[in-house]
Formats: sequence, C-alpha cells, structure tokens
Amino acid sequence: MLEAGQILQQRYQLQRKLGQNAGRQTWLAEDLATQPARLAIVKLLAFGDRLQWEDLKLFEREANVLKQLNHPRIPKYCDYFSIDDRILWFALVQEFIPGSSLKELINQGQKFSEQQVRKYATEVLEILDYLHSLLPPVLHRDIKPSNLILGEDNQIYVVDFGAVQNKASSQGGTFTVVGTYGYTPVEQFGGRAVPASDLYALGASLIHLVTGVAPADLPQRNMRIQFSDRTNLSPQLVRWLETMTHPDVEQRFHSAAQALEALNSCLVTSRSFLISQPYGSRIQLQKTATQLQIKIPARGLQFSDSFLIFFVSFWYGILFLVSRGNIFHSFIVFHWLAGLFPLVMLLFPAFGEVFINFHPHDFFLEWKLFGKTYRVKQGDTAAICKVYISTEPISINNDPLKTITIEAGVKKYKFGSFSPELTDAERQWLVREIQQWLGLGQTEI
Repeated sequence: MLEAGQILQQRYQLQRKLGQNAGRQTWLAEDLATQPARLAIVKLLAFGDRLQWEDLKLFEREANVLKQLNHPRIPKYCDYFSIDDRILWFALVQEFIPGSSLKELINQGQKFSEQQVRKYATEVLEILDYLHSLLPPVLHRDIKPSNLILGEDNQIYVVDFGAVQNKASSQGGTFTVVGTYGYTPVEQFGGRAVPASDLYALGASLIHLVTGVAPADLPQRNMRIQFSDRTNLSPQLVRWLETMTHPDVEQRFHSAAQALEALNSCLVTSRSFLISQPYGSRIQLQKTATQLQIKIPARGLQFSDSFLIFFVSFWYGILFLVSRGNIFHSFIVFHWLAGLFPLVMLLFPAFGEVFINFHPHDFFLEWKLFGKTYRVKQGDTAAICKVYISTEPISINNDPLKTITIEAGVKKYKFGSFSPELTDAERQWLVREIQQWLGLGQTEI
C-alpha cells in the first residue's frame, strides 16, 4: 500500500496524494536526487483486474510522448519505472508546475475578464500549435480547465497527456474513447481525432470560464453550445468561440495557427475606430453578441415631393377625363401604367422601410411598403466576406446612385439606395457597424 513518506526508486519521496480513481493514483513527491529537492508529480497505474491493456498502452504512450516534448509550458518528463508493492505499479514522473488549475479557480468563484480569456486562449493555442506541428502531430485529446494550470508566473501550462495521440487513427480500426464529456467533440467519440478536436475542447473550456457553467450543463441547439446570453463578451469573441466549438469539424478552424490569427484579428477589430450615428438620423440599430438589427424607417412625404404629387394627380385626372369610364382601352391602359413609375418613385422613399437582421448563422433583408412585406432576401452570415458602399451605373438628378453592398460568397445583397434613401454619412456609419459586428475589420467604404 502506497503511503505518504514512502520513497520510490530510492529517489521519489511521496508527500501527499493529489487524486485517485480506478487503479490510478497521482502523488506530489520530492525528488531527493536534486539539490535542493524539487517537487515532482508521480502518476501511478496499478496492474490488476481493473486494468485494461489499452490503459497500459495509453500510459506508456504518455511517457514516450513526454520524453520527446520540449516546450517551456509543458511539464518535463523525468522518469518511468515499475514497482512491486504487493501490486505491480507503473510510475510516470514529471515536472511539478506550481499554480492553480483553471477548474480550481472556477470552483472558487473567480470571474474572468475578456482580456484574461483572450490571454489564456492565446497561450494555449501557442502550445497546441507546437504540438500539432510535430511529426507526427501530437493531439492532447483532453483539454479542459482542470488540465490548464495558471502558473505562479501568470502563464498557462497544459498538463496531463494521459489521452495523448501521436499517430493518425486508422479507418475501421479499433479505438479507445478518450476525453471528457462536454469538452470532447463528436468526431473524437467516433475514434477520429484531428487538430480541430483540440480546438473544440479549448473553446468549450473557455466557455466554461466565461459562463461559470460546465459545457455539458449548458443548453444546446442543433448540437451547438448556447452560451452568449450568459456573458458580456464582445460579439467578435462570441463568434470566435462559436467557430471553435462548431459541431461540424469542417466548420471549425483547421489549425491552432489559424485560430490564433482569427483571435488576433478579433482583437484588432474590437479596438478599431467607430463612426458615430449621424445627428438627426432616424435609423434604429440594436446589437447584442448574437444579433444585429437595423431598421431604416420611411422618411414620409417631404416638400420636395409636392411637384411629383401634383404631376401624378394631374396625369391621372386627364386619363380619367379621356377614358370616360373605358379603362380597358389600350391607349388608356398604356398611359395609366406609364403614370405608375413616378408614383412608385414617390411611394418607395416616402413609405418604404428596410429591415436588416444579422444572426450568427444567417441574415435577412426585408423590404416593406405601408407595413406589408413585398421583398425578402436571405443569406449565410459565415459566407460574408465584404461590406462596402458601391456606386450603381444609374444616377438621379445627375447624382450617382449609391448603395450598401454585402458580399457573401458569389452573391451580393444591396440596400439603402432610394427605398428609403440614406445620406452618405448614414451609409458610412452603417457599413462600419456591420463590419464591426461581423468582425471583418475595416475595409474601404
């Protein structure tokens, strides 16, 4: 029976037990071979009825992988041996990292700011980039708050490589399910782990930090973790976390480097210059982390419309007198329809409204006249690559017609030309707001 004070291999003196479960024990020990004696972590695996050969294979794999790793924020390998103390134990010794796990900090009720979350995400991504860049790539497969240590130097360390994979999984071969429910993506439960699997686990861990609730206890919709209503994060960081934890591995970032680049881009965007809403503008804009709503209201009749109203009224008066009730005469019908164009030019700007709604997955443009919808367009938010002010090939009163254009893949969605019309200042402000919410950064307007 292992107990405190016992010395293993005439070198490692056990201090206190840190954890125990199903044939495994983890001890804090002193390495008596160092001067002064340094603390070390001793992980022990008991060889008995409960031990599966796959458990021993994973244990040996962890030791072999740690031997090969050389990163300042990964515990260093120290030793590997077996002892016979009525039970055959296999022991792995590694460097002790003083500090607290993020899980311990969560349990203590600590709140994490967006700045802290970004810092932790950056540091873990740098470690994952190192691991995934090795040949063959090393996949941790069990990233979670309890395996992320905030060291005394205020840096994050990744520990516990007990589920590590350092070779590609074979299609159709046998596999052992590893990972922790709530942090492990679907494909890993199916025996297929890829670098994006570690990214999912990191994203889920960060969601735990910002909500204080384990991912498994948060609601889900279409297999996606619903967390945005429980945080005050910027919309850019919320969407970054949603990409990290997308259930479809193909929709996630493909590498730690790509995720880190996107995170840095979010940081630049969130600090970028904002144009304020022009004075007197009646546009209504509401935004949260998961929604951006824009309403461009009808401007109503203006004095400048008086001539057009007179012209339309006069035109239809003449047609009425000429027709004398014969409204189906072809001549009358033609000129009746011809009179509709100036009427439409009057009605759309005066009584037309535009509604634009952006959500994390899709967006809608809706045009209404007198409160009735007459046109709707829908697009994929993830496909949006550019938002800008474009000049159309037509002009009104010798002024070029300008519109706000949203490019989503090969499609273009336009609004804000004359139904209802916008000022240049309003167009610039709306473009900046949409770019900010989408996290696109600022492009030319």
